[in-house]
Amino acid sequence: MAVKRAGCKDYFIAIIPPPPIYDEANILKHHFKEQYQSKASLNSPPHITLHMPFEWKEEKEKVLTEKLSDFISELPKPRITITGFDCFRPRVIFLNVAKTPELAKLQKELESFCKRTFQLFNAQYRDLPFHPHLTLAFRDLKKAAFEEAWLEFEKKEFSGDFLTERIALLKHNGKTWEVFTEFSLA
Repeated sequence: MAVKRAGCKDYFIAIIPPPPIYDEANILKHHFKEQYQSKASLNSPPHITLHMPFEWKEEKEKVLTEKLSDFISELPKPRITITGFDCFRPRVIFLNVAKTPELAKLQKELESFCKRTFQLFNAQYRDLPFHPHLTLAFRDLKKAAFEEAWLEFEKKEFSGDFLTERIALLKHNGKTWEVFTEFSLA
């Protein structure tokens, strides 16, 4: 992990689902902790990442939030559809989010805005296409536990949808990710 620059904190931008999807996702995260000893996903609220974590100077948070608010307030509200469970072998199990044209466009526009306006580049992620999902278990899920958990979840059904009203800026407090502020969409 890179050394953090002085005065910087970590942030990322995401969609936080509303209840009951939020609550159901939290229940599933706790299930992975209890049954498969995977608790890392509990370090953040249930979310769909739109912009991967980045460093930003705390003293410039106002600039970050004001410009994000102005930009996001002009974006349309995409409908989010969750279509069951999926995985990234060998450690990640998640709720699959349909990659609709509206969601893909929102993510691409937000990413482009962040590059232009804040010079935020996610170099380590540039070769990975946007794959919207809501993580339930990941980096601390052991490979053997993954296989067992995937047997439990690969055929389970889960569905839900909601209209995205807000986009959240999350901030790392040194131990966990918390919603720092939310921005309303058009």
